[in-house]
Amino acid sequence: MPKIKSTARSPHVDMTPMVDLFTLLLTFFLLTATFIPIEPAQITIPNSVSEKTTPEHNLITIFIAPNKNIFFNFDDGKDTAYHYRANLLKAMGIQYKTTFTPQELKKFTKLGTFGMPMKDVKRWLDTEHPKDAEKMQTGIPMDSIDNQLAWWVRMARTVNPYAEVAIKADGDVVFPVIKKVLDLVQNNGVNRFNFITTYQKEEVGLKDLPK
Repeated sequence: MPKIKSTARSPHVDMTPMVDLFTLLLTFFLLTATFIPIEPAQITIPNSVSEKTTPEHNLITIFIAPNKNIFFNFDDGKDTAYHYRANLLKAMGIQYKTTFTPQELKKFTKLGTFGMPMKDVKRWLDTEHPKDAEKMQTGIPMDSIDNQLAWWVRMARTVNPYAEVAIKADGDVVFPVIKKVLDLVQNNGVNRFNFITTYQKEEVGLKDLPK
């Protein structure tokens, strides 16, 4: 009786479940990801060997652009129920006699770094085109006649006393400009602050060890 030969079959892997899983993971990451807002000025920060990390919340960040323009950012904190950014804008509005609508306050809480005179903030919030809004980012005044940066720092510390201050300056900015910002921060009662830099690991060889 002849033997019955089974038909040889090549192995087959069903990829459908894996594709479904990949789609679900991709959708999850897209929905939960937090996109970093575009900063109004490109700042190349210097290197350092410090491993200290800047806090993610309760942070006031002062940006110093290569052209010496000053920009400001203030996060809503870990618990957004306090509405720090909205309260900050309200306080600045009272100081400069400007009334902001609830829609403008809500929009301000969702924006990132900004820098313009107070007289242009309301128009900046009402601008619908991003390019037009970008043109208004001319920097916060820091002159002796109307030191608006000092008021931003003072009001931010008032609405959130736990906020730390970080300075992010371009590597080409001359020291007198940085010192002026440091003096302003210290004059507003902030004696501890951070410098944002790029971490550069330093390797020590045998020749670098003390003899």
